[in-house]
Amino acid sequence: MTRIDSFKSIIDKYEVVFFDAFGVLKNYGGLLPGIENTFAYLQEQGKEYYIVTNDASRSPVQLAESYTSKGLMAITPDRIISSGMLTKEYLDLKVNDGIVAYLGTPDSAHYIDSSGLHTLPISEVNESNIDRVNALVFLDDEGFDWGRDLNKSVNLMRKRTIPAIVANTDQAYPLTKHDVSIAIGGLASMIEKIVGKAFIRFGKPDSQMFMFAYDLLRERRAISKKDIVMVGDTLQTDILGGNKFGLDTVLVLSGNTQAKDAENRITSTGIVPTYICDSAVVELGGFAF
Repeated sequence: MTRIDSFKSIIDKYEVVFFDAFGVLKNYGGLLPGIENTFAYLQEQGKEYYIVTNDASRSPVQLAESYTSKGLMAITPDRIISSGMLTKEYLDLKVNDGIVAYLGTPDSAHYIDSSGLHTLPISEVNESNIDRVNALVFLDDEGFDWGRDLNKSVNLMRKRTIPAIVANTDQAYPLTKHDVSIAIGGLASMIEKIVGKAFIRFGKPDSQMFMFAYDLLRERRAISKKDIVMVGDTLQTDILGGNKFGLDTVLVLSGNTQAKDAENRITSTGIVPTYICDSAVVELGGFAF
């Protein structure tokens, strides 16, 4: 494990950079100050970059627009690789017909709508259509009534032998500097334990997430894993996932992992990043690039 204060000195070694989103590029207050300079530098150097995110709450187009609206123009839809894409791929291959019920917002349903299946929020599942529900997808922690619809999800899984797909495996996310909120992955874990059935999960740290991104790269050109670095703020998802897939990893201390906790968390989890940085902001001569 190496402490390197300069993020630039790390990315200079690689051809491709995978970034996590929340805690790396943005937080509850908006974009991290100076992060646009990182992408200006990457573009100047001709390096490729992708946002590899567990965020399945919106489509890549909508996610890109959220950056553009904040002044970061370098992140276009083709640069975003979401766990929702893997969910869509699974449904295309494994669920041929019927209804796909979901927990989330209408925006998050983009991924399953585009699979050509009939989609239905869990709130609209009832005795007249439950026999045609052939999958349940956990997309986002908003857009539904937690009490009513989580209970409906439990009873759907008890009554029907169908796959449950968790598109976002995050257990929680920072709400403010000091507080977190339960994410859809945490809700899915609770329901999985109640019904006693194993759910299908996509997203970091699952290697499928990285293989999906790696395959997209290799469709365009030859690339080795040693040429790619994964940048994230969370040991259990970003760093563990990158390590398992054979990528070098950078833990930044601008999100879930704070400087005061980093060494203890690394020691207690055994998840060791290749590098540690204060943030993913590129600085030259003491000034942001």
